[in-house]
Amino acid sequence: MSIVDKKKSWQETVVAKNIAKAPERKPRFLTSSNIEMDRCFAPEFEYPGYDEQLGFPGQYPFTRGVQPTMYRGRFWTMRQYAGFGTARESNERYKYLLNAGQTGLSVAFDLPTQMGYDSDHGMSQGEVGKVGVAIDSLADMEVLFDGIPLDKVSTSMTINSTAAILLAMYIAVAEKQGVSPDKISGTIQNDILKEYMARGTYIYPPKESMRIITDIFAYCKDHVPKWNTISISGYHIREAGSSAVQEVAFTLADGIAYVEAAVKAGLDVDEFAPRLAFFFNAHNNLLEEVAKFRAARRMWARIMKDRFKAKDPKSLMLRFHTQTAGCTLTAQQPDNNIMRVTIQALAAVLGGTQSLHTNSRDEALALPTEDSVRIALRTQQVIAYESGAADSIDPLAGSFLVESLTDQIEQAATAYIEKIDQLGGAVEAISRGFQQKEIQDSAYAYQKGIETNDMIIVGVNKFTVENETAPELLKVKEEVEIAQKKGLAETKAGRDEATVKTTLAELESVARGTDNVMPAILAAVKSYATLGEIADVFRGVFGKHTETVVL
Repeated sequence: MSIVDKKKSWQETVVAKNIAKAPERKPRFLTSSNIEMDRCFAPEFEYPGYDEQLGFPGQYPFTRGVQPTMYRGRFWTMRQYAGFGTARESNERYKYLLNAGQTGLSVAFDLPTQMGYDSDHGMSQGEVGKVGVAIDSLADMEVLFDGIPLDKVSTSMTINSTAAILLAMYIAVAEKQGVSPDKISGTIQNDILKEYMARGTYIYPPKESMRIITDIFAYCKDHVPKWNTISISGYHIREAGSSAVQEVAFTLADGIAYVEAAVKAGLDVDEFAPRLAFFFNAHNNLLEEVAKFRAARRMWARIMKDRFKAKDPKSLMLRFHTQTAGCTLTAQQPDNNIMRVTIQALAAVLGGTQSLHTNSRDEALALPTEDSVRIALRTQQVIAYESGAADSIDPLAGSFLVESLTDQIEQAATAYIEKIDQLGGAVEAISRGFQQKEIQDSAYAYQKGIETNDMIIVGVNKFTVENETAPELLKVKEEVEIAQKKGLAETKAGRDEATVKTTLAELESVARGTDNVMPAILAAVKSYATLGEIADVFRGVFGKHTETVVL
């Protein structure tokens, strides 16, 4: 059958079935010259390997997208990563963003929350509410989502070591709103392996952390079926200095490790794999980034089909969120960051992302102001509604350059995964410092290129200006920490201490055994046990991880 005939068959079966459930945004998609844009352009001549390498959107190997209509059906979810100071301040920002047209929430937590410390802990001093919102207990979570219907909003939470605790709090808040767990949707990052190699907000050793993660998989399969239980993250790997190839390779290798751990724990691959999600970075090299996303999608489909024998087509789909590259933002001439973010966002859309966060122009200097956040969100909206980039699926397919880059990225990333396999898998390779060393070498080469002017960063090592005017910045006041500690003390004073002690004792017993930890965490959360108290139970049972130092 010719490619033309295959496309016709795809449209009459796969596409037609999809449109019957969810119509496309418009009956016809036209350019300004009234030229109709095809749903998915494909060669009208013989194209060797087309079925194996490209195929059609919504079909294996998913190179061209995971949905048959992609953005012609609906745009990607537009998120803005936000959270600062107290839960009340962050709640106000969320409502502002939703009113501005954002279609999903993305929560940033402060470092103490990420590391399992309450705001009144000595380790938290000076960090409360600084890089995200401070969450000490269910009381804070109730305020964070006050007036936001959790059955209507999808929420992504960038949280890893304490992901199980924050998910339990979210479930509890939803229940207080009268929303059952099976009605809520969203994502927890919950990707601890990249923390060991790139970011550092780990608490427990790898083995114990993997147990919590697989317990989350199992619990959500039965109780929170719409929730994405992990967002396997290349974002922070890239932020640490990796190349595009390393980002793909190390992220998918982590994905393999999570699937293996879940299967070893007794889960069937098709029971949990459809809820796996990924999180990638978008950098400035537009065409390399588009090729990276396409290669990752194809690689994951093959890994799940060939390595894990997954049968459900949804298990083969690499669905991913994208965030524009924080590490490319410059403190010098911060308005230049608007252009950088635009290029990066366009790469994510051309690459077929399911959800997107655009960074704000002032984030190299501070948390973003409301004006900066609005510009970042409008960037997505202009791409969606005005650029035409979303009117045809995988519009750069067939470009000699893009297809060559896609193939080369796949080949190089596959070689990395084979090396990691030889070292015993992602966990063992991390313990030996393999990924860390590769990332460090890549970061060094990048920085050296800037310092030798082999790589030009506009406004930094070329096209600089004298006496720049400092922009107006958002500052988190010191009073935030005082207020947060006061609120925490009030929560502790008003709770039933006997119930708290009982639930924490039960959690410790479960942690020492083999039962799923999620029900015990949920009970502790509902008793208003604090995040730090729950994390301390796990610290006492599991111990703390010591970093592998690589020079």
